[in-house]
Amino acid sequence: MGKRRVVITGIGVLTPIGNNVQEFWEGLSSGRNGACPITKFDSSSFNTHFACELRNFDPLTYIDKKELRRMDPFTHYALATATMAMEDSKLDLSKINLERTGVVFGSGIGGMVTWEEEHTAFINGGARRISPFFIPKMIPDIAAGQISIRFGLKGPNYATISACATSSHAIADAFILIERGSADIMLTGGSEASITPMAIGGFNSARALSTWNDRFMEASRPFDKDRNGFVMGEGSGTIVLEELEHALKRGANIYSEIIGVGLTGDAYHVTAPPPGGEGAVRSMREALRDGGIQPNQVDYINAHGTSTELNDQNETQAIKTVFGEHAYKLAVSSTKSMTGHLLGAAGAVEAIASVLAIKNSLIPPTINHDEAEPEMDLNYTPKVAVKREINYAISNTFGFGGHNASILFKKFVG
Repeated sequence: MGKRRVVITGIGVLTPIGNNVQEFWEGLSSGRNGACPITKFDSSSFNTHFACELRNFDPLTYIDKKELRRMDPFTHYALATATMAMEDSKLDLSKINLERTGVVFGSGIGGMVTWEEEHTAFINGGARRISPFFIPKMIPDIAAGQISIRFGLKGPNYATISACATSSHAIADAFILIERGSADIMLTGGSEASITPMAIGGFNSARALSTWNDRFMEASRPFDKDRNGFVMGEGSGTIVLEELEHALKRGANIYSEIIGVGLTGDAYHVTAPPPGGEGAVRSMREALRDGGIQPNQVDYINAHGTSTELNDQNETQAIKTVFGEHAYKLAVSSTKSMTGHLLGAAGAVEAIASVLAIKNSLIPPTINHDEAEPEMDLNYTPKVAVKREINYAISNTFGFGGHNASILFKKFVG
């Protein structure tokens, strides 16, 4: 049996710029800014006082009150987007093979909120104050487990954890499982709820977060010469992947097709990319090879684009290395300029942004991009969205530890 084709038939998304697919796309296309002062805790003693928080999200829409208390917020977000994606796919669970329908779903950190709450309870009241739900609320794989339980999905079921590349790895794994014939349908993506004191404090200590507290609406500025760190975000993204013939047989709505993935390791440094983005070069090249297309066929790259000095420089150089002169003809943008950096959920949310860009023939902008350094001279789609036909798009994500993932999407023509 040869490789099977894999298409996207359902989407669910929860972000600081929109709590569903329609709101999210409206936010992306209009350049909506998700930055706001931190409301989840008192940040006055921290170097950073702002983030991109979810707004007006009610988890009781998706989870009953009793179960809600037994889950960390990252699982609330995951179940919300999985429910949206399943509803969007219009899959009838009574008519599909549940043993060939699975879940690969990741989180870079997992139950950070739960960890901090339970540690505080232990410090203040001793071991007896630790909740019996502590472990199943906190472990990063529990979102995948809860999704499979919610829908009765008995196929492959596991989590990925690879920092900022987490949910791109989840999507890549789900794609490969269907492509090779191990499953027909997969729910995949990622979730993160890490706007917490320890997470903000930790990234502050690492000098990774922007500290533009008096200019927080301008702080997430990928590829701009004045960037000084990323802005923390939170949320989740879930996509339904389906084998093409299975989708066509049931008359599914098809958003686009995944045709290639590139997964590489830097083997260089815990947090910094290698010079020239060497690992990113190989991940993009592998995605192109896997998809069977030439570099000059790519129309759009949804960049990792974190608004940090090293990433933006090295990703730019990597794009130039892979695409040569075509690097100046394709469009690049970083949707993190609007959503902030969703860590383990970033790959899924940005994959969804790429799919919607293809579907709507519109490049989302890189807001807050005022002036680039001389060597950063690509078309970063500054400030406003640009209408453009997109036949092929790549979504890049690169994580601490040297984890690189590039996913290649193709416009689906029935």
